[in-house]
Amino acid sequence: MAKGANIALRRELPDLKGVVVGVSWNTGGERSLDDNLALLTVLVGADGRALSPEHLVYFNQLVSADLSTAQLEQALGGDDEQVEVELDSVPDEVAKIVFVLYLSEGGGSSRTLGQLRSLVVRLLNLDGGASIISTVDFAGGLGNETALKLVELYKHNGDWKVRALGLGYSAGLAGVAKEFGVPL
Repeated sequence: MAKGANIALRRELPDLKGVVVGVSWNTGGERSLDDNLALLTVLVGADGRALSPEHLVYFNQLVSADLSTAQLEQALGGDDEQVEVELDSVPDEVAKIVFVLYLSEGGGSSRTLGQLRSLVVRLLNLDGGASIISTVDFAGGLGNETALKLVELYKHNGDWKVRALGLGYSAGLAGVAKEFGVPL
């Protein structure tokens, strides 16, 4: 799947109840880069803003307020991070769910996502783990970005679709917070 491409999930898989978004990366052994990567999932309303701070899923808040979206404490299958989404449990006011990889903004500000050797996203069927999208590698072309919108699940004509994004922020988590209207 190329950046910008989308797939109608239930048109392809009519019985699909949920998905797992898996993210893996290769830092080339640079431990400080590896230790500071994190995945953020944002449940977004029709206005393009996060529904609330409780509709963010990340290492410090593993489940969304509505319980539809959860980050796994231990990723499986070679992924560094995984998030499960039960599509039928997502509230109607959620227009899309955006998955963002970012670098924590602690010391060593010279780290960027452009240092990654690979950054792979895959989409799996929550029921049984069969691959829906095998791999999308976003590492090519990254430069000084410190946060990157990877993929989004979004509603279109009553169905769920997935779109590969690969859109970066040089402002890091602050840029993500500004776009989605959440406090840092």
